[in-house]
Amino acid sequence: MANTPTQRGRILRAPEHFVDGQLAADITASGLNEERRGFLRRSFLAAGAALAGGSALAQSAGDPNILNLPEHARTLGKPVASNPYGMPSKFETNLLRRESPGLTRVGAASVAFTPLQGLFGIITPSGLHFERHHQGWYDIDPSTHRLMINGMVKTPKVYTMDDLMRMPSVSRMHFIECGANTAMEWGNVAVPTVQYSHGMLSCSEFTGVPLSVLLEECGYDKKNARVILAEGGDGSAMTRTISLDRALDDVIVAWGMNGEMLRPENGYPLRLVVPGVQGVSWVKWLRRIEVGDQPYATKDEAVHYIDAMPDGNFRQYTSIQECKSVITTPSAGQTLLDKGFYNVTGLAWSGRGRIKRVDVSVDGGRNWRTARLESPVLPKCLTRFNIDWVWDGSPAVLQSRAIDETGYVQPKINELRAVRGTKSIYHNNAIQSWQVAQSGEVSNVQVY
Repeated sequence: MANTPTQRGRILRAPEHFVDGQLAADITASGLNEERRGFLRRSFLAAGAALAGGSALAQSAGDPNILNLPEHARTLGKPVASNPYGMPSKFETNLLRRESPGLTRVGAASVAFTPLQGLFGIITPSGLHFERHHQGWYDIDPSTHRLMINGMVKTPKVYTMDDLMRMPSVSRMHFIECGANTAMEWGNVAVPTVQYSHGMLSCSEFTGVPLSVLLEECGYDKKNARVILAEGGDGSAMTRTISLDRALDDVIVAWGMNGEMLRPENGYPLRLVVPGVQGVSWVKWLRRIEVGDQPYATKDEAVHYIDAMPDGNFRQYTSIQECKSVITTPSAGQTLLDKGFYNVTGLAWSGRGRIKRVDVSVDGGRNWRTARLESPVLPKCLTRFNIDWVWDGSPAVLQSRAIDETGYVQPKINELRAVRGTKSIYHNNAIQSWQVAQSGEVSNVQVY
Protein backbone atom coordinates (compact mmCIF):
# COMPACT_ATOMS: atom_id res chain seq x y z
CA MET A 1 0.00 0.00 0.00
CA ALA A 2 1.26 3.48 -0.81
CA ASN A 3 2.26 5.77 2.05
CA THR A 4 -0.75 8.05 2.00
CA PRO A 5 -2.57 9.80 4.87
CA THR A 6 -4.95 6.82 4.98
CA GLN A 7 -2.09 4.55 6.05
CA ARG A 8 -1.79 5.48 9.70
CA GLY A 9 1.54 5.09 11.42
CA ARG A 10 1.92 3.57 14.88
CA ILE A 11 3.94 5.06 17.73
CA LEU A 12 5.75 3.09 20.40
CA ARG A 13 5.37 4.98 23.67
CA ALA A 14 8.38 6.05 25.71
CA PRO A 15 9.61 3.36 28.14
CA GLU A 16 9.05 3.80 31.85
CA HIS A 17 11.01 2.54 34.86
CA PHE A 18 14.18 2.30 32.79
CA VAL A 19 16.46 3.39 35.66
CA ASP A 20 17.12 0.76 38.32
CA GLY A 21 17.18 1.73 41.98
CA GLN A 22 20.94 1.36 42.49
CA LEU A 23 21.79 3.53 39.49
CA ALA A 24 19.33 6.20 40.63
CA ALA A 25 20.90 6.14 44.11
CA ASP A 26 24.43 6.43 42.64
CA ILE A 27 23.39 9.40 40.48
CA THR A 28 21.71 11.12 43.42
CA ALA A 29 24.73 10.56 45.68
CA SER A 30 27.56 11.30 43.22
CA GLY A 31 26.04 13.00 40.18
CA LEU A 32 26.33 12.08 36.50
CA ASN A 33 29.65 11.08 34.98
CA GLU A 34 30.32 9.55 31.55
CA GLU A 35 29.98 6.00 32.85
CA ARG A 36 26.60 6.68 34.43
CA ARG A 37 25.43 8.59 31.35
CA GLY A 38 26.25 5.49 29.31
CA PHE A 39 24.31 3.28 31.71
CA LEU A 40 21.33 5.64 31.48
CA ARG A 41 21.29 5.57 27.68
CA ARG A 42 21.73 1.78 27.45
CA SER A 43 18.99 1.21 30.03
CA PHE A 44 16.66 3.53 28.14
CA LEU A 45 17.33 1.82 24.78
CA ALA A 46 16.94 -1.64 26.30
CA ALA A 47 13.57 -0.69 27.81
CA GLY A 48 12.46 0.68 24.45
CA ALA A 49 13.53 -2.51 22.66
CA ALA A 50 11.54 -4.60 25.12
CA LEU A 51 8.45 -2.53 24.41
CA ALA A 52 8.97 -2.86 20.67
CA GLY A 53 9.15 -6.63 20.95
CA GLY A 54 5.60 -6.78 22.26
CA SER A 55 4.09 -4.23 19.90
CA ALA A 56 3.48 -6.23 16.74
CA LEU A 57 -0.13 -6.40 15.60
CA ALA A 58 -1.75 -9.75 15.03
CA GLN A 59 -1.26 -10.71 11.38
CA SER A 60 -3.21 -13.97 11.41
CA ALA A 61 -6.25 -14.54 9.24
CA GLY A 62 -8.49 -14.22 12.28
CA ASP A 63 -7.83 -12.17 15.38
CA PRO A 64 -8.96 -14.16 18.46
CA ASN A 65 -9.77 -10.89 20.20
CA ILE A 66 -12.49 -10.43 17.59
CA LEU A 67 -13.51 -14.06 17.02
CA ASN A 68 -13.84 -15.04 20.69
CA LEU A 69 -16.27 -13.32 23.01
CA PRO A 70 -14.21 -11.92 25.94
CA GLU A 71 -14.96 -12.62 29.59
CA HIS A 72 -16.19 -9.10 30.25
CA ALA A 73 -18.94 -9.65 27.67
CA ARG A 74 -20.05 -12.93 29.30
CA THR A 75 -19.99 -12.14 33.03
CA LEU A 76 -21.34 -9.69 35.58
CA GLY A 77 -19.10 -6.69 36.17
CA LYS A 78 -18.27 -4.91 39.42
CA PRO A 79 -21.07 -2.97 41.13
CA VAL A 80 -21.26 0.81 41.42
CA ALA A 81 -19.06 2.47 44.06
CA SER A 82 -16.66 -0.49 44.15
CA ASN A 83 -14.05 2.26 44.18
CA PRO A 84 -15.72 5.11 46.08
CA TYR A 85 -13.01 7.44 44.79
CA GLY A 86 -12.34 6.49 41.16
CA MET A 87 -8.89 5.37 40.07
CA PRO A 88 -7.24 4.94 36.65
CA SER A 89 -7.28 1.53 34.99
CA LYS A 90 -4.64 -0.94 36.16
CA PHE A 91 -3.43 -0.96 32.54
CA GLU A 92 -2.49 2.74 32.80
CA THR A 93 -0.30 2.48 35.89
CA ASN A 94 2.89 3.46 34.02
CA LEU A 95 1.59 6.97 33.43
CA LEU A 96 2.91 8.66 36.56
CA ARG A 97 4.66 11.84 37.59
CA ARG A 98 8.30 10.95 38.19
CA GLU A 99 11.39 12.37 39.82
CA SER A 100 14.44 12.78 37.58
CA PRO A 101 17.45 10.76 38.84
CA GLY A 102 20.21 12.94 40.21
CA LEU A 103 18.20 16.17 40.19
CA THR A 104 18.35 16.72 43.96
CA ARG A 105 19.78 14.90 46.94
CA VAL A 106 16.72 15.43 49.14
CA GLY A 107 13.31 14.23 48.00
CA ALA A 108 11.51 16.80 50.16
CA ALA A 109 13.14 19.56 48.07
CA SER A 110 12.71 18.12 44.62
CA VAL A 111 10.47 17.89 41.55
CA ALA A 112 8.08 15.25 40.22
CA PHE A 113 7.42 15.80 36.51
CA THR A 114 4.07 15.59 34.69
CA PRO A 115 4.00 12.93 31.92
CA LEU A 116 3.07 15.34 29.12
CA GLN A 117 3.60 12.65 26.48
CA GLY A 118 0.62 10.65 27.74
CA LEU A 119 -1.98 13.40 28.24
CA PHE A 120 -4.80 14.61 26.00
CA GLY A 121 -6.44 18.02 25.68
CA ILE A 122 -5.25 20.76 28.01
CA ILE A 123 -6.31 19.77 31.55
CA THR A 124 -3.80 17.92 33.73
CA PRO A 125 -5.40 15.28 35.97
CA SER A 126 -4.94 16.30 39.60
CA GLY A 127 -3.01 13.10 40.33
CA LEU A 128 -0.47 13.93 37.59
CA HIS A 129 0.00 17.64 38.36
CA PHE A 130 3.73 18.28 38.74
CA GLU A 131 5.18 18.77 42.22
CA ARG A 132 7.88 21.19 43.36
CA HIS A 133 8.55 21.39 47.07
CA HIS A 134 11.18 23.21 49.08
CA GLN A 135 10.67 21.34 52.34
CA GLY A 136 8.18 18.60 51.61
CA TRP A 137 4.38 18.67 51.50
CA TYR A 138 1.75 18.55 54.21
CA ASP A 139 -1.88 17.49 54.61
CA ILE A 140 -3.18 20.37 56.74
CA ASP A 141 -6.42 20.25 58.74
CA PRO A 142 -8.60 22.89 57.05
CA SER A 143 -10.50 23.55 60.29
CA THR A 144 -7.33 24.97 61.85
CA HIS A 145 -5.90 26.74 58.79
CA ARG A 146 -6.02 30.54 58.75
CA LEU A 147 -5.23 33.30 56.25
CA MET A 148 -4.08 36.65 57.64
CA ILE A 149 -4.07 39.87 55.63
CA ASN A 150 -2.07 42.71 57.20
CA GLY A 151 0.39 45.48 56.39
CA MET A 152 -0.83 48.63 54.65
CA VAL A 153 -4.54 47.98 55.21
CA LYS A 154 -7.15 49.79 57.29
CA THR A 155 -8.50 46.61 58.87
CA PRO A 156 -6.19 43.60 59.20
CA LYS A 157 -8.22 40.40 59.08
CA VAL A 158 -7.88 36.69 59.76
CA TYR A 159 -10.01 34.35 57.63
CA THR A 160 -10.98 30.74 58.25
CA MET A 161 -11.57 28.38 55.33
CA ASP A 162 -15.31 28.65 55.98
CA ASP A 163 -15.06 32.45 55.80
CA LEU A 164 -13.30 32.28 52.42
CA MET A 165 -15.56 29.65 50.89
CA ARG A 166 -18.66 31.74 51.67
CA MET A 167 -17.31 34.64 49.59
CA PRO A 168 -17.97 35.26 45.87
CA SER A 169 -15.87 32.76 43.92
CA VAL A 170 -14.59 32.34 40.37
CA SER A 171 -13.36 29.32 38.40
CA ARG A 172 -10.77 29.73 35.66
CA MET A 173 -8.38 27.50 33.72
CA HIS A 174 -4.69 28.45 33.85
CA PHE A 175 -1.33 26.83 33.29
CA ILE A 176 1.32 26.76 35.98
CA GLU A 177 4.98 26.36 34.98
CA CYS A 178 8.02 26.28 37.23
CA GLY A 179 10.54 28.99 36.32
CA ALA A 180 13.15 26.23 36.06
CA ASN A 181 11.18 24.17 33.53
CA THR A 182 13.52 23.07 30.71
CA ALA A 183 16.47 24.31 32.80
CA MET A 184 18.59 21.27 32.01
CA GLU A 185 18.47 22.12 28.28
CA TRP A 186 20.28 25.47 28.65
CA GLY A 187 23.70 23.92 28.08
CA ASN A 188 23.01 20.92 25.87
CA VAL A 189 20.73 17.90 25.48
CA ALA A 190 20.34 16.47 28.98
CA VAL A 191 17.20 14.37 29.40
CA PRO A 192 15.58 11.54 27.40
CA THR A 193 11.86 12.45 27.22
CA VAL A 194 9.48 15.43 27.19
CA GLN A 195 8.36 14.47 30.70
CA TYR A 196 11.75 15.50 32.05
CA SER A 197 12.49 18.38 29.64
CA HIS A 198 9.11 20.16 29.97
CA GLY A 199 7.18 18.30 32.69
CA MET A 200 7.27 21.07 35.32
CA LEU A 201 4.11 22.25 33.59
CA SER A 202 0.43 21.58 34.33
CA CYS A 203 -2.94 23.16 33.62
CA SER A 204 -6.04 23.03 35.80
CA GLU A 205 -9.31 24.72 36.55
CA PHE A 206 -8.84 26.64 39.79
CA THR A 207 -11.65 27.87 42.04
CA GLY A 208 -11.40 30.50 44.74
CA VAL A 209 -12.01 34.09 45.73
CA PRO A 210 -10.30 36.88 43.76
CA LEU A 211 -7.54 38.42 45.86
CA SER A 212 -8.88 41.86 44.91
CA VAL A 213 -12.07 41.10 46.87
CA LEU A 214 -10.08 40.38 50.04
CA LEU A 215 -7.82 43.43 49.62
CA GLU A 216 -10.86 45.68 49.15
CA GLU A 217 -12.52 44.23 52.23
CA CYS A 218 -9.41 44.91 54.30
CA GLY A 219 -9.12 48.44 52.91
CA TYR A 220 -5.67 48.35 51.29
CA ASP A 221 -3.82 51.67 50.95
CA LYS A 222 -4.73 52.68 47.39
CA LYS A 223 -2.41 55.66 47.42
CA ASN A 224 0.85 54.21 48.73
CA ALA A 225 0.73 50.42 48.42
CA ARG A 226 2.78 48.92 45.57
CA VAL A 227 3.20 45.20 46.30
CA ILE A 228 1.97 42.27 48.34
CA LEU A 229 4.01 39.60 50.06
CA ALA A 230 2.54 36.08 49.94
CA GLU A 231 3.71 33.70 52.66
CA GLY A 232 3.31 29.91 52.64
CA GLY A 233 2.81 27.63 55.60
CA ASP A 234 5.62 25.16 54.85
CA GLY A 235 8.90 24.86 56.73
CA SER A 236 10.90 26.60 54.02
CA ALA A 237 9.16 29.93 54.78
CA MET A 238 8.43 30.41 51.09
CA THR A 239 7.52 34.06 50.55
CA ARG A 240 7.12 35.95 47.29
CA THR A 241 6.70 39.59 46.29
CA ILE A 242 3.93 40.25 43.76
CA SER A 243 3.09 43.63 42.27
CA LEU A 244 -0.16 45.16 43.47
CA ASP A 245 -1.34 45.73 39.89
CA ARG A 246 -1.10 42.01 39.23
CA ALA A 247 -2.68 41.12 42.58
CA LEU A 248 -5.70 43.25 41.70
CA ASP A 249 -5.94 41.82 38.18
CA ASP A 250 -6.50 38.05 38.03
CA VAL A 251 -4.89 36.53 41.14
CA ILE A 252 -7.04 33.99 43.00
CA VAL A 253 -6.89 32.72 46.57
CA ALA A 254 -7.84 29.17 45.59
CA TRP A 255 -9.13 26.13 47.45
CA GLY A 256 -10.42 24.18 44.43
CA MET A 257 -8.68 22.41 41.55
CA ASN A 258 -10.41 20.50 38.76
CA GLY A 259 -13.74 20.48 40.53
CA GLU A 260 -12.53 19.21 43.91
CA MET A 261 -10.49 20.55 46.78
CA LEU A 262 -6.78 21.07 46.15
CA ARG A 263 -4.63 17.99 46.60
CA PRO A 264 -2.29 18.18 49.64
CA GLU A 265 0.83 18.18 47.44
CA ASN A 266 -0.65 21.10 45.50
CA GLY A 267 -1.27 23.33 48.51
CA TYR A 268 -4.39 22.03 50.30
CA PRO A 269 -6.30 23.69 51.74
CA LEU A 270 -5.32 27.07 50.25
CA ARG A 271 -2.91 28.36 47.65
CA LEU A 272 -2.34 31.44 45.54
CA VAL A 273 -2.99 31.29 41.79
CA VAL A 274 -0.98 33.92 39.89
CA PRO A 275 -1.78 33.39 36.19
CA GLY A 276 1.13 33.74 33.76
CA VAL A 277 3.74 33.98 36.51
CA GLN A 278 6.37 31.35 37.41
CA GLY A 279 5.10 28.67 39.73
CA VAL A 280 7.15 29.67 42.77
CA SER A 281 4.85 32.69 43.18
CA TRP A 282 1.81 30.41 43.37
CA VAL A 283 2.44 30.06 47.09
CA LYS A 284 1.08 26.82 48.57
CA TRP A 285 -0.49 26.39 52.02
CA LEU A 286 -1.08 30.15 51.90
CA ARG A 287 -1.19 31.63 55.43
CA ARG A 288 -0.49 35.35 55.13
CA ILE A 289 -0.62 38.27 52.70
CA GLU A 290 1.08 41.50 53.64
CA VAL A 291 0.49 44.72 51.71
CA GLY A 292 3.62 46.87 51.31
CA ASP A 293 5.16 49.77 49.41
CA GLN A 294 8.34 48.13 48.04
CA PRO A 295 9.65 44.67 47.07
CA TYR A 296 10.61 42.53 50.06
CA ALA A 297 13.71 40.82 48.55
CA THR A 298 13.15 37.62 50.52
CA LYS A 299 15.65 34.76 50.26
CA ASP A 300 13.77 33.08 47.40
CA GLU A 301 13.80 36.22 45.28
CA ALA A 302 17.21 37.64 46.21
CA VAL A 303 19.35 34.47 46.14
CA HIS A 304 17.15 31.98 44.26
CA TYR A 305 14.92 32.41 41.21
CA ILE A 306 17.16 35.07 39.70
CA ASP A 307 18.65 34.97 36.21
CA ALA A 308 22.41 34.93 35.65
CA MET A 309 23.25 37.22 32.72
CA PRO A 310 26.34 37.16 30.44
CA ASP A 311 27.76 40.36 31.98
CA GLY A 312 27.80 38.86 35.49
CA ASN A 313 24.70 40.66 36.71
CA PHE A 314 21.48 38.97 37.80
CA ARG A 315 17.93 39.74 36.76
CA GLN A 316 15.52 39.84 39.69
CA TYR A 317 11.70 39.57 39.77
CA THR A 318 11.56 38.15 36.21
CA SER A 319 8.34 36.36 36.92
CA ILE A 320 6.45 36.23 33.59
CA GLN A 321 6.53 32.90 31.75
CA GLU A 322 7.13 33.88 28.13
CA CYS A 323 5.46 32.30 25.10
CA LYS A 324 6.49 28.67 24.68
CA SER A 325 5.45 25.40 23.07
CA VAL A 326 6.52 21.77 22.77
CA ILE A 327 5.52 18.79 20.64
CA THR A 328 4.45 15.97 22.93
CA THR A 329 3.89 13.30 20.25
CA PRO A 330 6.05 12.25 18.49
CA SER A 331 8.66 13.17 21.08
CA ALA A 332 11.91 11.79 22.49
CA GLY A 333 11.74 8.23 23.79
CA GLN A 334 8.98 7.27 21.37
CA THR A 335 9.48 5.26 18.16
CA LEU A 336 7.64 5.52 14.84
CA LEU A 337 6.93 1.95 13.77
CA ASP A 338 5.58 2.63 10.27
CA LYS A 339 5.80 5.05 7.40
CA GLY A 340 2.60 6.94 6.76
CA PHE A 341 0.26 9.40 8.47
CA TYR A 342 0.89 10.80 11.94
CA ASN A 343 -0.94 13.39 13.97
CA VAL A 344 1.71 15.68 15.42
CA THR A 345 0.36 17.17 18.64
CA GLY A 346 1.62 19.42 21.40
CA LEU A 347 0.99 22.26 23.82
CA ALA A 348 1.53 26.01 23.65
CA TRP A 349 1.20 28.66 26.35
CA SER A 350 2.03 32.26 27.21
CA GLY A 351 2.07 34.21 30.46
CA ARG A 352 1.02 37.33 28.56
CA GLY A 353 -2.31 36.12 27.20
CA ARG A 354 -3.70 33.89 24.46
CA ILE A 355 -1.80 31.83 21.93
CA LYS A 356 -2.38 33.31 18.47
CA ARG A 357 -0.60 30.77 16.25
CA VAL A 358 1.65 27.71 16.36
CA ASP A 359 3.88 26.75 13.44
CA VAL A 360 5.40 23.29 13.05
CA SER A 361 8.52 22.25 11.13
CA VAL A 362 9.63 18.73 10.23
CA ASP A 363 12.98 19.78 8.75
CA GLY A 364 14.67 21.57 11.65
CA GLY A 365 13.17 25.00 11.02
CA ARG A 366 13.81 25.44 7.30
CA ASN A 367 10.11 25.27 6.43
CA TRP A 368 7.06 25.85 8.61
CA ARG A 369 3.34 25.02 8.43
CA THR A 370 0.61 26.46 10.64
CA ALA A 371 -0.99 23.98 13.04
CA ARG A 372 -4.63 23.76 14.11
CA LEU A 373 -5.39 25.34 17.49
CA GLU A 374 -7.97 23.24 19.30
CA SER A 375 -10.59 25.01 21.39
CA PRO A 376 -10.78 26.42 23.93
CA VAL A 377 -8.04 29.01 23.39
CA LEU A 378 -7.92 30.89 26.70
CA PRO A 379 -5.58 33.52 28.20
CA LYS A 380 -2.70 32.20 30.31
CA CYS A 381 -3.85 28.65 29.68
CA LEU A 382 -2.45 25.68 27.78
CA THR A 383 -3.56 25.44 24.15
CA ARG A 384 -3.53 22.11 22.31
CA PHE A 385 -2.31 22.12 18.69
CA ASN A 386 -2.40 19.42 16.02
CA ILE A 387 -1.06 19.07 12.49
CA ASP A 388 -1.05 16.27 9.91
CA TRP A 389 2.26 14.76 8.82
CA VAL A 390 3.07 11.91 6.44
CA TRP A 391 6.42 10.36 7.35
CA ASP A 392 8.23 8.86 4.36
CA GLY A 393 10.88 7.12 6.46
CA SER A 394 13.53 9.82 6.02
CA PRO A 395 15.31 11.45 8.98
CA ALA A 396 13.39 14.44 10.29
CA VAL A 397 13.62 17.11 13.00
CA LEU A 398 10.30 18.15 14.55
CA GLN A 399 9.89 21.62 16.05
CA SER A 400 7.04 23.88 17.15
CA ARG A 401 7.10 27.67 17.35
CA ALA A 402 4.39 29.56 19.26
CA ILE A 403 3.28 33.17 18.79
CA ASP A 404 1.09 34.89 21.37
CA GLU A 405 -1.43 37.69 21.01
CA THR A 406 1.20 40.33 21.82
CA GLY A 407 3.16 39.27 18.70
CA TYR A 408 5.98 37.66 20.69
CA VAL A 409 7.60 34.77 18.77
CA GLN A 410 9.15 31.82 20.61
CA PRO A 411 12.93 32.00 20.00
CA LYS A 412 15.48 29.44 18.86
CA ILE A 413 18.01 28.34 21.49
CA ASN A 414 20.87 30.30 19.91
CA GLU A 415 18.72 33.45 19.81
CA LEU A 416 17.93 33.06 23.51
CA ARG A 417 21.57 32.39 24.42
CA ALA A 418 22.67 35.50 22.49
CA VAL A 419 20.71 37.59 25.01
CA ARG A 420 20.79 35.46 28.15
CA GLY A 421 24.08 33.55 27.88
CA THR A 422 24.51 29.94 29.01
CA LYS A 423 24.63 30.32 32.81
CA SER A 424 20.89 30.64 33.32
CA ILE A 425 18.62 28.20 35.08
CA TYR A 426 15.27 29.90 34.72
CA HIS A 427 12.94 30.94 31.90
CA ASN A 428 14.19 28.77 29.06
CA ASN A 429 11.41 29.11 26.48
CA ALA A 430 13.46 28.12 23.44
CA ILE A 431 12.13 26.02 20.56
CA GLN A 432 12.48 22.31 21.35
CA SER A 433 13.74 19.88 18.69
CA TRP A 434 13.00 16.16 18.39
CA GLN A 435 15.09 14.15 15.93
CA VAL A 436 13.42 11.27 14.08
CA ALA A 437 15.96 8.74 12.86
CA GLN A 438 15.46 6.56 9.77
CA SER A 439 14.81 3.70 12.20
CA GLY A 440 11.88 5.68 13.65
CA GLU A 441 13.58 6.28 17.00
CA VAL A 442 12.88 9.80 18.33
CA SER A 443 15.53 11.53 20.43
CA ASN A 444 16.29 14.88 22.02
CA VAL A 445 18.54 17.12 19.92
CA GLN A 446 19.46 20.81 19.83
CA VAL A 447 19.26 22.70 16.53
CA TYR A 448 20.84 26.14 16.34
